[in-house]
Amino acid sequence: MKTVVAPGVPDLKAGSSHYFLRSVMGAARPRKDREAVVEPSDTPAESEADARPLTKRQRSGTEVENAPPAKHQRRDGEAGFSGRIQRPGVPPPTNTAAFVVPDRPSPPHRADDKDGHYVFELGENLTSRYKVLSKMGEGTFGRVLECWDRKNKDYVAIKIVRNVQKYRDAAMIELEVLHTLEANDPGGSRHCVSLREWFDYRGHVCMVFEKLGLSLYDFLRKNSYRPFHVDMVRAFGRQLLEAVAYLHSLGLIHTDLKPENILLCTFDYEKRTPPPGSRLGRRVPASSGIKVIDFGSATFDDQYHSTVVSTRHYRAPEVILGTGWSFPCDIWSIGCIMVELVTGDAVFQTHENLEHLAMMEQVLGAIPESIGKAANRSAAKYFTHRHRLNWPEGAQHRRSVKAVQKLSQLQSLLAEFGDASVKPHLDSLVDLLKQMLRYDPRDRIKAEEALRHPFFQAGPSDSS
Repeated sequence: MKTVVAPGVPDLKAGSSHYFLRSVMGAARPRKDREAVVEPSDTPAESEADARPLTKRQRSGTEVENAPPAKHQRRDGEAGFSGRIQRPGVPPPTNTAAFVVPDRPSPPHRADDKDGHYVFELGENLTSRYKVLSKMGEGTFGRVLECWDRKNKDYVAIKIVRNVQKYRDAAMIELEVLHTLEANDPGGSRHCVSLREWFDYRGHVCMVFEKLGLSLYDFLRKNSYRPFHVDMVRAFGRQLLEAVAYLHSLGLIHTDLKPENILLCTFDYEKRTPPPGSRLGRRVPASSGIKVIDFGSATFDDQYHSTVVSTRHYRAPEVILGTGWSFPCDIWSIGCIMVELVTGDAVFQTHENLEHLAMMEQVLGAIPESIGKAANRSAAKYFTHRHRLNWPEGAQHRRSVKAVQKLSQLQSLLAEFGDASVKPHLDSLVDLLKQMLRYDPRDRIKAEEALRHPFFQAGPSDSS
């Protein structure tokens, strides 16, 4: 399938297509221990960001990278970017000044805060069309507000990007990706979030999205990190793979797949009493429908690739080792996500490269010599001269060794922490995950192939 790009997304400055933005559209993440920080992956010294987390599930994302200028620049009036195909007849993205209601003016102009965030008050207007109801989240990129759309009589989530040039540049690239997805899936059947429109308001790029439910991470958290039933895991995994297969068919790599970036389609849930001995939570989503969000880091395979991508817990070994990444890094992330949905918690909870690799070996077996031999110069220090992982000799702390020792092999991990509903499907699930979590990205299963795996062909489980 050829890549199709929706035309008309303007450049903000030369080279802007080489910025990548980490966003949290639609996810409520006020906790300080989950904010984005830059991870200096090539520095041997342990940084504050990579220290052993003091609270459960501390995470680290990626910042916007100041990348080299583009080799191919788009001039005003040109549609699309060099190397991709423009779909004929696709209208340009909507850049609206918003539906005008004379008696509902915008608030008086006020200065942004010191970091360039838009300053707002609940109940006031964001243009005359949207009324601000609540703050849904905040991150490096800016803020997400829940708003009432007076024109369509509906709730929406509006991502308001900081009034800082590099974030504006990154937002325009995210818009290009979103309109590419929409142009190729006008019916919205590929499980990707729908962008309704965008506009520029007082120096802030504002993206209007459909309002969705909780992220899978937030649902797990509200369920006390209890695992999902195997049927729910199967439904989530199938939709996630369908979304990623669609992205990959367009030449796009998401690069930041994680439970925070997978949203339920509705907030509705049911309360059930789990059977005795079950590890299931009391809350069960009313629907298994999900959508993938956060395309601020999505990268076309023929464009510049930043050195570090993905949030730490879901980062593929080829990213850590600097051997070059592409579509398979998304598959690795999905494998990690599915383990988390089955067990209730992230499997690789670390902020150190060597410890991360040691955890992989503890769960998945030894890293092949060929992989260690291919590591770039900065990652070669994690291996001995025989290209074996330098562990535990290279560990910086005893607590790091203990953290690795606590982990079990994959099958034991799923059997111990998964719900009883997993047991009849354990062998099939483990086989699928092992194909997703292969060290060599060339050997990793593709999204389309994974969808044909026996795990996804099984019917509903009899376990409750």
